[in-house]
Amino acid sequence: MSVVNEEQVAAGERRKLVRSATGPSLEEINGTVAVAPKDAGFLKSLLSFSGPGALVAVGYMDPGNWVTSIGGGQQFGYLLLSVILISSLVAMLLQYMSAKLGIVTGMDLAQATRAHTGRRLGIALWIATELAIMATDVAEVIGAAIALHLLFGLSLIVGVCLTVFDVLVLLLLMRIGFRKVEAIVATLIVTIVAVFVYEVALASPDMGAVAAGFVPSVQILHHEELILALGIVGATVMPHNLYLHSAIVQSRAYDRTTEDGRAHAVRFATWDSNIQLGAAFFVNCLLLLLGGALFYGKSADLSTFGALYDALGDPQLAGAVASPVLSTLFAVALLASGQNSTITGTLTGQVVMEGFIHMKIPLWMRRVVTRLLAVIPVVICTIVFNGSEVALEQVLVYSQVFLCVALPISMAPLVYFTSSKKIMGERFANKRGGAAAGGIPTIVLTVMNLELIWSIVQDFI
Repeated sequence: MSVVNEEQVAAGERRKLVRSATGPSLEEINGTVAVAPKDAGFLKSLLSFSGPGALVAVGYMDPGNWVTSIGGGQQFGYLLLSVILISSLVAMLLQYMSAKLGIVTGMDLAQATRAHTGRRLGIALWIATELAIMATDVAEVIGAAIALHLLFGLSLIVGVCLTVFDVLVLLLLMRIGFRKVEAIVATLIVTIVAVFVYEVALASPDMGAVAAGFVPSVQILHHEELILALGIVGATVMPHNLYLHSAIVQSRAYDRTTEDGRAHAVRFATWDSNIQLGAAFFVNCLLLLLGGALFYGKSADLSTFGALYDALGDPQLAGAVASPVLSTLFAVALLASGQNSTITGTLTGQVVMEGFIHMKIPLWMRRVVTRLLAVIPVVICTIVFNGSEVALEQVLVYSQVFLCVALPISMAPLVYFTSSKKIMGERFANKRGGAAAGGIPTIVLTVMNLELIWSIVQDFI
C-alpha cells in the first residue's frame, strides 16, 4: 500500500470518529478559495491563506471590547493590560487549535462536539452557544445604534431597529464572493487601527506605567476589578470564534488527501490567525490606553460611549488634544466595528445550528432570526429605561461577562479533540505541553467564573 493510500485510510478512520450528518461545514464556501502551490514562496502562500484570521479577529475588537477596555482604563489606569495580554495569548493558542481541528478532520467544532454527545446534551450545548452568539449580537446592536445616534442624531430606539436591516448588507456581500468579504473586513480593521493609533498618539500615555501594566497583579481579583477583567476576557476570547474559525479555514482549496497538504494548510492558517489576532491585541491595548491616558482619575462619569464621544471633544476632560475630529473618528470606528462583527455572527450561527442540531435554513432567515433575538431584549431595555444609554451599556458589559462564563463550554471540547490522537492522528494531536497550555486556562477561567458567581450571590444574601 502506498504512503498516500495509507494516509487516506487513516483519515477515513478518523472521520468515522467525528461524523457529520450535515455534510461539509459552510458548504456554500467550503473549498472555493484557491491557494498558492506548496512550492510557492512564503509571502505568496501567506496571502492566499490570509482572510479567515481577519474574520476571526473582528470578534476581538467589537463594541463589547470597547466598553470593557476603555472602562478598564478609565477606572483602573493600566492595571488590566496584563489581562488583555494573557487573554490574547490564550486566544492565539485556541484559534490555532480551532483551525487545526477544521483542517485536519474536515469538521468544525460544532460537528465534532455533536458527534461525541447524545442528542439531549447536543441540544443543551447548542442553546448555550446560541445564547453566547446572542450576547455577541447584543453588543453589536447597541454599539451600532449608539454610533448612528452620535453621527446622525438618530434616537437609540430608531438606531436599534435599523440594525435589523444590516441583513441586506450581509446578503449583498456574500453574493460578491467570500474573498471580497474578507478584503472588506480587513479594510475596516485597518480603519479602526488607524483611528486609535492617531488618538492614543495624541494622548501621550506614560510608557513606564504602560509597561508595568503588563505585569499581573493580585489587585485584579478584587470584586470590581474582577468583573471588568472577566468582561475583557469574555470580549477577547469569544466562544463563537472557536466554532467560526474551524469552519471558515475550510474555505481554502488546500490538499486534503495527504498529511503534508494538511500540515501546509495548518502552518499558514496559524500565521494568518496570529497576525490578525496580534492586530486585535494592539487595538484592545490602544482602547485601554485611551481610557487610561485621557480619563483615569477624572471625576466625570465616562461609562458610556456618548460620554466618551463628548469627552474627546471637551478640552477640560481630554486636554489640549480634544477636538470634534477625535469625537467623529471615534464614532466612525465604533460603527465599523459593529458592522464587521455582524458578518461573523451570522456565519457562526449557521455553523452551530447545522453542526449541533443538523438543521439548515436559508442564510437570510438565519440572519433575521439571529438579529431579532438580539434586538428584542435591547428594544425592551431601551423602552423600559426610557432610552438611557447608561442602562444599555450596562447590558452590554454583562453580555460580555456572560460570554466569559460560557467560554469553558467551548474551550474544553476543543482542547480534548485536538489532543486526541484517535481524532487528529499522531502528527497533528497536541503535545503534552500544548494540551496543558489549553487545559490550564480552561480550569483557571472556570474557577474565576465560579468565584464571580459566588461573589454575586453574596451580594444578594
